[in-house]
Amino acid sequence: MFKEFSKTFKIALPLIISNVSQVGLGLIDSAMIGAVDYHQLAASSLVLNVIAIPQILGMGMAIAVSPMTAIANGQKDIFKASVVLYNGFVLTTLVAIMISATLVLCNPLLFHLGQDEKVATYAVPFFKLIAWSLIPMLMFASVKQFCDGLEYTKTAMTLSLISLPLNAFLNWILIYGRFGFPRLELAGAGLGTLITRTIIAITLIVIVFRHKLFYKYISIRTRAWKINGKTCKELLHIGVPTSVQYGLEVAAFSVSGVMIGWLGAASQAAHQIALNLATATFMAASGLALAGSIRVSNAFGRGEKNLMRHIGLSTIAGGLIYGLLCGILFVTFRNTLPVLFTNNAEVAAVSSSLLIFAALFQISDATQSIGVGLLRGIRDVKLPTAFVAIAYWLIGIPIGYFLSFKLKMGASGIWLGFVTGLTASSILLNTRFLKKSKIVI
Repeated sequence: MFKEFSKTFKIALPLIISNVSQVGLGLIDSAMIGAVDYHQLAASSLVLNVIAIPQILGMGMAIAVSPMTAIANGQKDIFKASVVLYNGFVLTTLVAIMISATLVLCNPLLFHLGQDEKVATYAVPFFKLIAWSLIPMLMFASVKQFCDGLEYTKTAMTLSLISLPLNAFLNWILIYGRFGFPRLELAGAGLGTLITRTIIAITLIVIVFRHKLFYKYISIRTRAWKINGKTCKELLHIGVPTSVQYGLEVAAFSVSGVMIGWLGAASQAAHQIALNLATATFMAASGLALAGSIRVSNAFGRGEKNLMRHIGLSTIAGGLIYGLLCGILFVTFRNTLPVLFTNNAEVAAVSSSLLIFAALFQISDATQSIGVGLLRGIRDVKLPTAFVAIAYWLIGIPIGYFLSFKLKMGASGIWLGFVTGLTASSILLNTRFLKKSKIVI
């Protein structure tokens, strides 16, 4: 089992680094805008929250490329992999254009979300630029997923890392008006992100076109690169439920955040601190889940069910151990971590208590993500989507609301709802995988 986990982790490490670097882009924008004006920082937060769900929906389409590529790779079907690359890129790009255009047209809604008018005014140009930047971002994601499906994960990781200093440099020029450029402030951050994502997307596309590793897939493009109805249908079969899964999860956390806001500013701030820390630890679990999905897809494509089981079990075990270590970390440093984000004693105290609940769901959060990935790897996505909906919306949120507002447990009640929902999701998804891989439990 350890041997299989080592192989999975070797693929996962570049994916984890890529995930963390993408989170870093948002942190860079926030830090540099925060130095300008808190109204503009609030505007950037508003925009990123509004765009989060449409962005996740687009990512679901891109993510469908990796398991299908891995299955074709397992079957040593170069033609099929090339067909998946082209059709996945076209579908993802079309979805990205539709999402971006819709968001830009709907920008007046920012003035109808109960926000400070000054914040909404600052938000509009930033919103439009970030919306358009989703197109190169999702184009990059679709090609990255192709590379990941072939287990060539280091190239995209390197580009993701390069994007951090590139974005910071462009922000420095455009936000503050250096080298003769006008001082654009928040709009400069949006333009910097758009340029960065465009450069990174073009670079990855050129690498795939020109590098010898991908030559056999590109050389047959005159035959393979045509719209294929069957392939598009297969991509949609995985991509649409995946988008819904991620959308349900993001929406559930967003709704919970709104409910915590009803408890007051201190609870809201404490919730954000604890959630940021939990999100940071989730990046590793997400990378491990994708690596497990790729390897399971590869074995599934070759018809090696026994290997598929071993890969799945070793990945789940790795997630359990990782979640346990993160839980211990949160409990041990629950009084230290919050003060890195706030000097308000009340906020720090509430955040410290929430980190105990964050520690409780580290195992279930990691393993539910892995369960989703493993099932996606064997193209089982419809029932898992229902499981996610049940776990979050019929179990987690109602229980959180009841504990918080009926039993007067405050923010802790909402977070106990997280624990319950994530645990239910983990049990349902991993039990499904074990049954699908014909393991009797």
